[in-house]
Amino acid sequence: MEGTRVKLLDDTKQLLNTRGGAHIVWIAGMAGTGKTSVALTLCRALAQDPTIILGGTFFCSRSAGAVERTEVQHILPTFAVVLARKVTAYAEALAKELKEDPDLAHKSIHLQVKRLLINPLERLRSLDHQIVLVIDALDECSDERKLVELINALASFTSPAPVKFLFTSRPEMHIRETLISDTSLSSIIHLHNINLAHVTADIRLYVQKTFEKATSSSAWYMEGDVNELAALSGGLFIFASTAVAYILRRKTVSSRSERLNTVKMQTSNSLSTASLDKMYSLIITQASNPEALELTELNETRRIVAVILSTRVPLTLKCLAKLLGLTPEHLRGALDGLHAVIHVPEEDDEGEPRMLHASFGDFIQLRAPEYIRISKEYGHDELARGCLQRMTAADLCFNISGSETSYLANDYNELDWFCEHDEGEVNCIASSLVYACLHWAYHIDLASVRSSFDDKIESFLRLKLLFWLELLSIIDEVGRASSLLRIAASAVSDYSLFSAQISEMYAGNRRECLVVSP
Repeated sequence: MEGTRVKLLDDTKQLLNTRGGAHIVWIAGMAGTGKTSVALTLCRALAQDPTIILGGTFFCSRSAGAVERTEVQHILPTFAVVLARKVTAYAEALAKELKEDPDLAHKSIHLQVKRLLINPLERLRSLDHQIVLVIDALDECSDERKLVELINALASFTSPAPVKFLFTSRPEMHIRETLISDTSLSSIIHLHNINLAHVTADIRLYVQKTFEKATSSSAWYMEGDVNELAALSGGLFIFASTAVAYILRRKTVSSRSERLNTVKMQTSNSLSTASLDKMYSLIITQASNPEALELTELNETRRIVAVILSTRVPLTLKCLAKLLGLTPEHLRGALDGLHAVIHVPEEDDEGEPRMLHASFGDFIQLRAPEYIRISKEYGHDELARGCLQRMTAADLCFNISGSETSYLANDYNELDWFCEHDEGEVNCIASSLVYACLHWAYHIDLASVRSSFDDKIESFLRLKLLFWLELLSIIDEVGRASSLLRIAASAVSDYSLFSAQISEMYAGNRRECLVVSP
């Protein structure tokens, strides 16, 4: 919001735009202190600064639901692509590196730093502009070992070109123990050490402006309420954001006033996760009120939240519903009381439900009341079951692409892979089926009891093996088949039997396909 965090933004931008000194600016803060908002605002400002080249950004995120957003291996190739589009000399030098080794995106982090950054940047010694590269939410990366390797490599590397990095993260132990803590290499800004009065004033401005924008009547709140809500936030922007969303979810003056009073009574001022946890507990308690919900309805809500936390890429409501054997309307009903913490798109086939902040996922899996707490494995159990069920459905079949001949390539531009079609619709492969075919093995690998899927895996291989390979081929992902099968093989209880089944089923499926082949 304009007018908030002004000094922090100015100080950080000055550090990034100053030649010499530490080449890393690290903004560290606990969950909910506004790290991503600060990073995003800085990126927008840097993109408009004629003296700076915003050479690349990577916003890591578990709550976005995209596994690619948590992969350390993808960060430097992303920077390389963006910077090459902006600086011709870098693009030419990068092209030379890629000609010598086209697979750099899949190589070690150390080699990526050398070949994608250090070597091409040699060509930019005389560059007048400062290059800034941004990585937000380092702590949300999935592989701690690779993350440590990346941080140390970027902290210790030297470049003849004027390059600076902006990192944000929680001050997790594995991050603090890297070279990022070396003050000769990093300028460190601890958000939780910023004067609490300044932060509270910013939060107060946010609450006041949001209330004013959302309603034409101020009869349900007073200036003292705004001040109290800002103070209760304890320096956590995510607390204020969640509380405001919870209050404004109600439309009438009386119900908004009631919710405002409820928040004030049930939370306490604390510069820790205590206030935020109490806010989440309040929302969960009301959303799972036993007087309004049957036990089966509560369990269904837990199931859906667990799945949203565990998907490897963002999925629409329609796609999620298909994997869970539900209707989109059922999903919407189950999430109706959680809009303050879960974004639910307006359309069934556009946009994806997702956690508004990663701290809610942490809460629901680690600190929520026992009756609503969700284990990390639960979502993977449900998705593994849903994927295997989805792949044994009738629409994973021979010649799924509708090819007229095996001698000519399909015009795949006419196919829309990512749609949920009505039964019998042509030239459309359901996104739920594509997701199932690409991710089933990963969910089995992370399930609570992997061997419990032995029978379902056997059924899938016996009925659908070659049809599955055909679909992977159509979407240009057949190269992932072997790794998916290896992951599945490590999960089953009898590896030798699994291998024999693949050989036998491949031969059997091949004979069946030959019989029906035109």
